[in-house]
Amino acid sequence: MKIFITGGTGLIGQVLIRSLLSQRHQLTLLSRNPAQARTKFPDLDLEFVPTLNSYSSFDQYDAVINLAGEPIFDKAWHDEQKKQLIDSRIKITERLVELINAGKTPPHSFISGSAVGYYGDNGESAVSEDNPKGDQFPAQLCYQWEQAALQANSRTCLLRTANVLSTHGGALARMLPLYQFGLGGKLGSGRQYWAWIHRQDMVAAIEFLLNHPTCQGAFNLCSPNPVRNNEFNRTLANTLRRPHFAFVPAFMLKLVFGERAQLLLDSQNILPCRLIKAGFEFRFDRLADALHDCIKNKS
Repeated sequence: MKIFITGGTGLIGQVLIRSLLSQRHQLTLLSRNPAQARTKFPDLDLEFVPTLNSYSSFDQYDAVINLAGEPIFDKAWHDEQKKQLIDSRIKITERLVELINAGKTPPHSFISGSAVGYYGDNGESAVSEDNPKGDQFPAQLCYQWEQAALQANSRTCLLRTANVLSTHGGALARMLPLYQFGLGGKLGSGRQYWAWIHRQDMVAAIEFLLNHPTCQGAFNLCSPNPVRNNEFNRTLANTLRRPHFAFVPAFMLKLVFGERAQLLLDSQNILPCRLIKAGFEFRFDRLADALHDCIKNKS
C-alpha cells in the first residue's frame, strides 16, 4: 500500500514506520523539518514532505495514518497551551480530511489518533467503547479530534490510546529514574485504575486495523488487564528490584501539576472490547511481562 503518515517521528510513529517498511509498503511522511526527520530513519526508503500545500487530493494513497499532536502532559494547561493542544490535533486532522474528500478515489482507510482521556474518570466501572465521553478538558479535546476525523469519506478508525509503555518516551520513561533511585511510589490513593499498552502491541493494533476492512469507528488501544496505580507501582519496582515506599498525596499532585493531575489521578478501568471482538491478540497482556520486556530489551 501507499500510505501517508503524520506524527511519524513520535514514540509510536518511529516503530510503526519501520514495521510498515519491512512489509514493503510505500510511505510518505509529513514533517516540518524533513532533514531532521531523516536522521531518525537513516538508510530507509522514505519520502518526506514539509507541507500539505502541494496536494489537491489524496487519491494517490491507499491509506492515511494520523498520529500528529502536541504532547499533552509536557506543559501546564493555561489557555494558550490548551489552544495549542487543540490546534495541533484538530487543524491537521481537518486538513487531511479535506484532502481525502477532495478526490474521486479517496484512500480506503483513515486511521486517526485519539486517547482514553475521552472517557474521563469512571471510578470502579469497567469502560468499553460504548461509554459516553467525560466532561473535562482531555475528553473535550478527544471528542473534537474524533469528530474532525469522522468527516472523512473513508473507512475511519479512531485510536483511543492508553498510556504507552516504552523506555524511549511517555510516562514510563519519566518514571524510571525515580524508581531506579528508590523513590517510586503510589500517586494519590493508589486505587485509581491505569489503562496501559506495550508499544509493540500499539503498533500491531494499528496494523491490524489497517488490514481489516470491516473494522471502523472507535477502538480502545489498551491491555485487557488495566491495573490500579499501586499495583503498577509495585510491579515496576519489583521489575527493577527497587523499593517502592514513596507516596505523593493527591493535593500535592494538584498543586504541582494543576489540571494535568487528572491524568494521574483519574480512574480508568478501560477494556479493548472492540479490538478483541475483531480478533486482535495481544503479545503483552500482563503488566509484569510488558515491563520486563521494556526494561530488559529497552523497547
